[in-house]
Amino acid sequence: MSLNDPIVPVVTEPVPGADPVLVAEPQPSLAAEGLPSRFCCFVTGTDTEIGKTLVSAAILHTLVAGGVRACGMKPVAAGAAMRDGELHNDDADMLVAESSVHLPVNITTPYMLREACAPHIAAKLDGVTIEPVPIIAAYAEIAAASDAVVVEGVGGFRVPFSDLFDSAQLAEQLNLPVILVVGLRLGCISHALLTVEAIIARGLVLAGWVVNEIDPDMRFADENVDALAERIPARLLGRIPYLDQPTAAEAAKFIDLAGLPGWPSARD
Repeated sequence: MSLNDPIVPVVTEPVPGADPVLVAEPQPSLAAEGLPSRFCCFVTGTDTEIGKTLVSAAILHTLVAGGVRACGMKPVAAGAAMRDGELHNDDADMLVAESSVHLPVNITTPYMLREACAPHIAAKLDGVTIEPVPIIAAYAEIAAASDAVVVEGVGGFRVPFSDLFDSAQLAEQLNLPVILVVGLRLGCISHALLTVEAIIARGLVLAGWVVNEIDPDMRFADENVDALAERIPARLLGRIPYLDQPTAAEAAKFIDLAGLPGWPSARD
């Protein structure tokens, strides 16, 4: 029995003349019954164009390779073009390509915006208002159809969606463990530590962080990573080297999520 085993009261045989006694009895865990584990996370970053999609796709790649029914979600995508009669966004398409559960695009990306700019501006240009309810409803539908869900945020951690709603509030409402992607370049230490503070201040769980080397000429890269490791109160989940042609499969080789809540156990 572990601390995570559910406890339910059962009634023992009563002693004549005495009141029934309630005794806690451990129940078998879901994992022991062979039911699938459930892994869900929210992937955010220190900035835009630092590798959130690459890391999200790499996580999906590993899950699917292990036989897990996994689906990626990009709730808001700015910078979409019409192809084959529908809007497509490269980041959203990459998540779809690495998923094993496929749902309509209006579920995996409820807000597909045309202009490649800040989401609140792109939404205004498209004449729409980004609201939390359609995103939360879409997430619930994805979670019901999948055993693992990877939700990728937009830009940095706190990006405006409207005058009343931003990406940090979305993370709060989803309330998923957060994985932070740190784009390794000059200035990343401050960006990362401020982001960590913002995540923790909202009561969210920082599950871990991934370093993505985006500047092949960056000096003192190791020293920067060491400084972050001393200050971020979460596990370093991986360090992706600079890749000339980054793919989910290649990036997945440098990320280890074993031990995170819901992460499937290795199979022989």
